Amino acid sequence: MGLFDFLTQEIAIDLGTANTIIIHNDKVVVDEPSIVAMDVSTGKIKATGKEAMLMHGKTHENIKTIRPLKDGVIADFDAAEHMIREMIKMINPGRSLFSPSLKMVICIPSGITEVEKRAVRDSAEHAGGKEVYLIYEPMAAGIGIGLDVEEPNGNMVVDIGGGTSEIAVIALGGIVCNRSIRIAGDNFTADIEDYMRRQHNILVGERTAESIKIEVGAAMEEIDNPPPDFAIHGRDLMSGIPKEIIVTYTEIAHALDKTVAKIEEAILATLEITPPELSADIYRTGIYLAGGGALLRGLDKRISLKTKLQVQLAEDPLRAVARGTGIALKNVDNFSFLLR
Repeated sequence: MGLFDFLTQEIAIDLGTANTIIIHNDKVVVDEPSIVAMDVSTGKIKATGKEAMLMHGKTHENIKTIRPLKDGVIADFDAAEHMIREMIKMINPGRSLFSPSLKMVICIPSGITEVEKRAVRDSAEHAGGKEVYLIYEPMAAGIGIGLDVEEPNGNMVVDIGGGTSEIAVIALGGIVCNRSIRIAGDNFTADIEDYMRRQHNILVGERTAESIKIEVGAAMEEIDNPPPDFAIHGRDLMSGIPKEIIVTYTEIAHALDKTVAKIEEAILATLEITPPELSADIYRTGIYLAGGGALLRGLDKRISLKTKLQVQLAEDPLRAVARGTGIALKNVDNFSFLLR
């Protein structure tokens, strides 16, 4: 290890709407919710990541929790910069003599505008990034899944994150056609909150809705290995008193049906604009599913039934994009054509 290796720290960041993952030296060193808690009177950040998540929905007037990213892009510039900086500090909390210069690869949604791209780059540079490269999420997911993105074969990658669902056909190291829709995991959570209010007259918070999604979320009403029923607590809208109800996975499948259908439509729309030679490749290889939303029970089966194509779930879909970003970071020279 040379002297300058100490002076330059290379990190890959999957800056997600729901979670931010940082990879350093081929290892996931930070995997935290994308949220910060701020002291309103001083404007200082009190907590970041898991600590801030514990406060979410439980704050008083002096503290507010902020999710700096919305729909895959930065919505609150200052909070995003603080969050990136605090999470980089988590990598090596002991070393504060000098801060090494940072070389970063950050992944971004493929439907992002130039202004939004600039916001990501500026936030990273303000947080200490000397060299900042950007890579599109579906491309990073493809690399993370283990596809050879440079070959002339077409591969379809569907990456369902927290804020966006990215659907892309990749060949020859580029994105041939893609759809980026702002419908993803956060919409599933909102659907569950809405369903509980309408169907059961019970008000649940975002964190509770998220845990319902994880414990009993499903994309179809008939799945293999159904999860056990789940007890949730919330506020009764009629009496205002806290109460408990039991929810089943079939109810949640019903609640999420319309949103899942929108993702299916986007996949079909992308298939429609795919060049015929690549369509032939996709028929052979199928569709690759990545991102946290891919963990929804039965989603792969449902997409398979809809498209009549085989659907393969990436191993550890939550971290596929981060893994691909990490690989791109290690081979910046080889992947220079992918980086923005």
